Parts: sequence; structure tokens; C-alpha cells
Amino acid sequence: MEETCELCGRSPVKTTEHHLVPRQYGGVEGPTVWLCGACHRQIHALFTNEELAGFYHTPERLKDHPAMQKYLRWVKKQDPEKNITTRKSNRRKR
Repeated sequence: MEETCELCGRSPVKTTEHHLVPRQYGGVEGPTVWLCGACHRQIHALFTNEELAGFYHTPERLKDHPAMQKYLRWVKKQDPEKNITTRKSNRRKR
């Protein structure tokens, strides 16, 4: 589905539904946002599902994290058609 990413604002991009509270933590019927694949992958590379459920369960809180702010500044400049790769953050590798 071609839409606008609710996190980075790029358009038109193919979007996927992101559960703000992970399904394993009861977010099946909870609020969702539509994100481009790059932003969706970045969120899951930076945060554990426990962190997402416990604190980063709103677009505003996601955008306030320093690593996401840096990523969003960069990704907004990228062509919506560009294939963007994602690496797991060093803090998630531990």
C-alpha cells in the first residue's frame, strides 16, 4: 500500500502496520501506525519489544529518542524509492 510514513513523513512509500504496543505484550487490539519499511526496521533494531511496550509506545516517544532523531534527520533526505538497510544497534547486540 502506497502511503506516507507516519514517522519520517516520506511519501509515496510502501507502508506496513506497526503495533505501538507489541502483540506479545497485549497490543493486538491496540493502536497502530503506518510506517515505511525502513522506519519499521529501525524501530525494531533500536528497541526491544519490552522497551516498546514499557515506554516507546507512542510516535512522539519514538521521535524523542536521540538515536531515532538522528535516524529521522537522515532518512527524511533519502529517496522514497531507495532500498535502505538497517543494522541492529550496539546496545541491542549485548
